[in-house]
Amino acid sequence: MAIDGFGPGAQIPLQGGSGLTGATNALASAAYRDSPLETIQEADNEYYKTGVKKGRWEKLFRPDLGEAFSRAVQVRMLGGGRKALIQSFGAEPQPVVEHCLAATHIRRRRDVKLTLVTFVCGFLFLPGLLLWLGVIHLRRTAAGKPNKKTSLIGTVLLWVAGIAAVLVLLRLPFDGILPNYLRAMLVAPVIGWYLASRICLRAAVDLRERWTGLLSGGGVSAHVPKSVPTDPGEKSAEELRLNLEKLSAEQQSNVVFYAGSKGILGLGTRWGSWTLAEELVPVAGLEMHDFRAWDLIRKIHDQLTLLERGSLKTGFPKPTVKHWIVSPVGEGADEVSRPEGDNIVHYQVKPHEIQRICNEQQFDAGNRHYLGVQFTLWDGNVVLTMMVTVTALHHTLRIEVTGHALGPVHGLFTTKPKAKTKEVSKTVRFWETKEIPQPLLGTDDIVRLAVRAPLTWYPPVLDFLGGKMTLPEPFGLRHVWAGPLWKNRFMADDALRMATPVVRAVHAATVRFLDEHNVNTERFTNRTLFMSGTLQEPAPRKADVYDA
Repeated sequence: MAIDGFGPGAQIPLQGGSGLTGATNALASAAYRDSPLETIQEADNEYYKTGVKKGRWEKLFRPDLGEAFSRAVQVRMLGGGRKALIQSFGAEPQPVVEHCLAATHIRRRRDVKLTLVTFVCGFLFLPGLLLWLGVIHLRRTAAGKPNKKTSLIGTVLLWVAGIAAVLVLLRLPFDGILPNYLRAMLVAPVIGWYLASRICLRAAVDLRERWTGLLSGGGVSAHVPKSVPTDPGEKSAEELRLNLEKLSAEQQSNVVFYAGSKGILGLGTRWGSWTLAEELVPVAGLEMHDFRAWDLIRKIHDQLTLLERGSLKTGFPKPTVKHWIVSPVGEGADEVSRPEGDNIVHYQVKPHEIQRICNEQQFDAGNRHYLGVQFTLWDGNVVLTMMVTVTALHHTLRIEVTGHALGPVHGLFTTKPKAKTKEVSKTVRFWETKEIPQPLLGTDDIVRLAVRAPLTWYPPVLDFLGGKMTLPEPFGLRHVWAGPLWKNRFMADDALRMATPVVRAVHAATVRFLDEHNVNTERFTNRTLFMSGTLQEPAPRKADVYDA
C-alpha cells in the first residue's frame, strides 16, 4: 500500500551520473570536517547568513563543524513536520544527507566506546574525574586568552596537578579499601583518557579520509545502516526511506519561488533581461489566426531543445528545458509553502494546470508560468538558467527572456584537510620561524569528545550545553552557500555567451510561429535585429533591484 503517495520497499536511486558530483561532494564533505564551528560563517553571502548559537558550557561541550552540520542538515531535511525546501540546483541533496547520516553513525560508534570508557574510568571514580575536569577547564580558560603569561599559568597548573597526583599515589597506604579507591580515583581517569585518545584518533582519521576522498573524486560511499527496510516491522528504516524519497521528489518539483531582490530561490539572482514586445497586426489581405500563449510556448520549447545541434561541433552542452511555475513570496520570508491539491502530484504541478496558468494567469495575483532552459556546468558548480515568459495584453504580445546565474559552492567546502602545525621561532635565528607538527587531537579535544559522548543520545541537551548551527532560511543546500560567479572570468564568460544563442532561438521560434498565424512580423523582426546588436556585449547587472 502506498504511503503518502510513495510506495513501500527498497528503492535505491542512481547517483553520481548527472555531472553534479563536484558540488554534491563538496557539500557532503562538511559532514566529516573537524574544523571549528564558527568557520561555517566564512561561507555567508549577501543574502544568507548561517547562525552559530553559543552553548551554556561551550568550552567543554562545543561541537565541531562536522557534528553541527550533520545534525542541522538531518533535522532540517528529514525531521518530522519540516518546512518546505528549496531545490538544490547543481547538486543532489539526498547523497549529502546520506553522508551526514553516515558521519553521524561513525561518531555514534565512537561515542558508544567512549561512553563505556567514561563509565568504567570516570563515573565509577567520579570525584577523580571531576578533579581532572576542573583542572583541564581552568587550563582551557587560561589558555584561551591571548595573554601568553596567562596561557603559561594554565600549563603550569596542569603540571602541578600531575605532580600532586603522583605524590598522593606514593604517600597513601597500600592497605584498606579507601586508600586504594583514592589511588584508583586519580589513576583511572588518566587511563581512561589514554583509551579515549586511541578511540578518538581512529575515528578522526576515518572521518578525515572520507573528507579527502570526497574532494578527490574517489567515490566515497555513504554507509547508512538500516536505510533500506528488510521487513515491514522495521518502522525506523521505513520512515527514513520514506523521508529520503520525499526529499528526492521535492528536488524534482516544478514549482519555484520568487523573492524580490533575492531572485528566484535556488536559481540565483537575475542578471539580464531581454524583452520583445510589439503589436499584433495581421498581414495585409489575410486574417490572423487566433492562438494562445501556450501555443507559442510549445513552439519555443521545441526550438530550445535543439540548441545542442549547432552548425559547428563546439561541445555546446545539452540543456534541460522545463516548464516552471513561479510562486511569489516576500523578500524577507523565512519559509515557503508548496501548493497542494488535486492539481499537484509528488510536488509536481500537473500538465493541464501548467497550461491553464500559462494562458490565464499572466496578470494580477497568482502564480506565473515560465519556460526554463538550464545549463549545469563546472561539475555542478555553475548553474545558468534562462527563463522565458509569454504574455498578451489587448493587441500587444510580449516575450521576455531573463538570465539567472548560480555561482560555485563556496571555497570553504572545497578545502582538503591539512596536518595541524604550529609556527615557532628558530632557536638561533630567532627572527625566522618554522612549523612543527602537532597531534591531530589535543588533550582538550579528547576530553571534550569523552564528555559529550554520554549525551549523544540527547541532542537537545548537547545543543543547550555546547551550542548548535542554525541554517539560513528559506533553506536549500546549494544556494545558501553559493559563492560569487562574476569574479571568475571563465564562469562569467560562460554565462554571457550562453545568453546569445538562447535569446536568438526564442526570437526565431517566435517570428516563425507568427508567420504561420498570418501576423505581420516586420516590427518583430526589426526589434530582434536591434536586440541582436545589444547581445554582442551583454552587461550583467542586478536586474531584480528596481531603483524606484
